[in-house]
Amino acid sequence: MAHFSDPHSVARYAEGPPRFVPGFTDLHRMTRLLLTERAPDDARVLVLGAGGGLELKAFAEAEPHWTFDGVDPAAEMLGLAGRTLGPLAARVRLHQGYIDDAPEGPFDAATCLLTLHFLAPDERRRTAAEIRRRLKPGAPFVAAHSSFPQDDGERALWLSRYAAFAVASGADPDQARTARAAIDTRLNLLSPAHDEAILRDAGFSNVSLFYAAFTWRGWVAYA
Repeated sequence: MAHFSDPHSVARYAEGPPRFVPGFTDLHRMTRLLLTERAPDDARVLVLGAGGGLELKAFAEAEPHWTFDGVDPAAEMLGLAGRTLGPLAARVRLHQGYIDDAPEGPFDAATCLLTLHFLAPDERRRTAAEIRRRLKPGAPFVAAHSSFPQDDGERALWLSRYAAFAVASGADPDQARTARAAIDTRLNLLSPAHDEAILRDAGFSNVSLFYAAFTWRGWVAYA
């Protein structure tokens, strides 16, 4: 989306996720804990959608021996990631692009947070399959993004709840309404059942829901 390349929007990026994503900090903590169940102490981790660097920083601070490859299509967001990481950037390699621009691995774990909803279903499935191909057998993958019931009436209700949460968390009401409209018209929104099926079709096993918060869902699965 265009705002990921706008310097003013990028400079304020870190303010957004905690207001729009319930339990944002806890989502990072839960993701790390799920990865540590199988990842070694010196894990090499693939982070797709790494722009901004917030999850990279959370993971790197908590796991001092992990190294990371972060991938994002927006150069401005990768620049922000570098600034967010500070000295931690020594353990991170940043790559501009999409999954095809990611190193081949093999990786001990992977994440894709707040990203897959930007992709159409077929591209989402292909991306998930390419992530799995880069993982060691049995390695964990955590994905979390916008995913909620899409039936008539339910979609509008959940989007209204999304905006209401943002306002209750301190977002400007006009900004919340704009974000709601953008999600409704520009994102490839799927139901949780459809999203789970995509992960299984991509070759992941033991797909489990671990996070559900208004319009957001998160899964852990294994290569």
